[in-house]
Amino acid sequence: MGIGIQWTDAETTITFSELIASLTYALDMTEGQPPGHCLRSCLIGMSVGREMGLGPEELWNLYYSILLKDAGCSSNAARLFELYGSDDRSTKNDFKTVDTDSVLQVANFVFSHTGLGKPLQEKFRRILNLAMNGEELARELFSARCERGANIAIELGFNERVAEAVRCLDEHWNGQGRPRGLIGNEIPLASQIALMAQVADVFSYGGEGLRSMTEVRKRRGSWFDPKVVSAFESVASRDDFWKEIEADGLERRVLELEPEGFSILADSESLDSVARAFGKIIDAKSPYTFGHSQRVGDYTMNVAKRMGFAPERCIWVRRGGFLHDLGKLGVSNAILDKPGKLDPEEYEAVKKHAQYTEEILCRIAPFRTLAAVSGAHHERLDGLGYPRGIAAPEICIETRIITVADIFDALTEERPYRKAMSFEEAFSILDGLKDKAVDRDCLDVFRSIARELPG
Repeated sequence: MGIGIQWTDAETTITFSELIASLTYALDMTEGQPPGHCLRSCLIGMSVGREMGLGPEELWNLYYSILLKDAGCSSNAARLFELYGSDDRSTKNDFKTVDTDSVLQVANFVFSHTGLGKPLQEKFRRILNLAMNGEELARELFSARCERGANIAIELGFNERVAEAVRCLDEHWNGQGRPRGLIGNEIPLASQIALMAQVADVFSYGGEGLRSMTEVRKRRGSWFDPKVVSAFESVASRDDFWKEIEADGLERRVLELEPEGFSILADSESLDSVARAFGKIIDAKSPYTFGHSQRVGDYTMNVAKRMGFAPERCIWVRRGGFLHDLGKLGVSNAILDKPGKLDPEEYEAVKKHAQYTEEILCRIAPFRTLAAVSGAHHERLDGLGYPRGIAAPEICIETRIITVADIFDALTEERPYRKAMSFEEAFSILDGLKDKAVDRDCLDVFRSIARELPG
C-alpha cells in the first residue's frame, strides 16, 4: 500500500478572494477563453465601478459578480454541442464576439459554426433547427447558464445581489438580451458592468485596446447603458490602462481590488463549500457525469474513514475527490459526449484533463498538496497510467482511494458509448485491475462498504 502524503490543514491561510480568483482559470477553460479572462474582466469592471462612484459594498458585490460571471458556464455545454454538433469551447469563445442585435452577424456565426466536419445534409438540418427555433433555444441556453451560475453563487455563501447580477449577466439595455428580456434599469448595474467588462476584455486580446473601445461604443444604447459606456471610455483612455491589463502580476492586482474591510479568510468550511460547488460545475459539463464528482468525493471520504484516517484528513481527501476532474472543464463535449470510440488525438485531449486539474489546483495554497493527489487519479501501479506514467512507489494512498472510487462510479453510471454496469460487473472489472491499476487494499475496503455508500 502506498504511503500517505504529507499534508496539513494549516494550509488554509488564504482569503476567500484568492480562492475564487484562482479557480476562475477553470471557468476560463470552459468558456474557451485565454487564461485570466475573468481576472482581466474584473480589473476592467472594477475600474468602471470606481469611476461611477460606487461605494465599498456595491464594489464588493461587483467584484464577485464579475469573478463568478461564468460559474454556470458548464451547464449549457452539452446542449450547445448537441445543437451545433461542434466544439462547444470554440463555439462559446467565438460567440462572445457576436453582436446579437445584428442579424447578419448571427447568421454568419450559425453558418460558420454549425455541423463542422459533418455531412452536408446534417449540417443543413442543424442550421434549419437553429433558424426555426433560434429564440426559444437561445433562451433555454442562457437560462440554464444564468440560473446555474446564480445558484452556485448562493451555494458559495454570497448574497442575493451577487446571485442576481450573475443571473442577469446576458440581459441587454435595450431589452433584447436573455433569458428574461429585462430592459434598462431593470438590469442590475453589476450585471451591466460585468457584461461590458467581458466584451471589453474579449476584444482587447493582444493589446487591441482601440478595437475594444470601438466594440463597446457600438453597443452603446443597445447592449449597454450610455452612462456605463462613458465611464468605460474615461478609464480606458487613460495612459497605460491596457498595458496594465496585460501586465504580469494579474492575480495580485485583482486581489488588491477587493474593497478594504470586506476581505475574509477562507476557513475549512469555506474550502469544503468551494470544492463541492466546483465539483458540481464539473459534473454539469456532461449529462453522463451528473453527480460524478460528488459521489467520488463522498466515496473517498467513506473509504478513508474505514481505513482509519483522522476526521480532518478524511475531509481533506474528500476535497480531492470533489475536484479530481476539474481539468475536464477544458475538454470539449464533442469528445466527452462522443458515442463511439475516441481516436488517438481525441484520447490525448482527454488525458490532458488530469494535467489541467493539477495545474489549476497548484495555484491555490490550501489545494497545492491536493493538486498532486487529484491530478494523479489516472496513474497506475504498473506505471502505464497518465499524465506522468509514475508507478506504485510514487502513488500515495489518497490517490489510490480516489482512483478506485472514480473507476467504480464511472463503471456503474451510463456513458455515451455503453449502459451502466451492475455492482457485480463493475467489481469484476476492478478485480482484473488489482495490483495493475488499482490498490488491492483500497479495493477490498471499498467493496466492504460499497452498498452502504451514498450514491
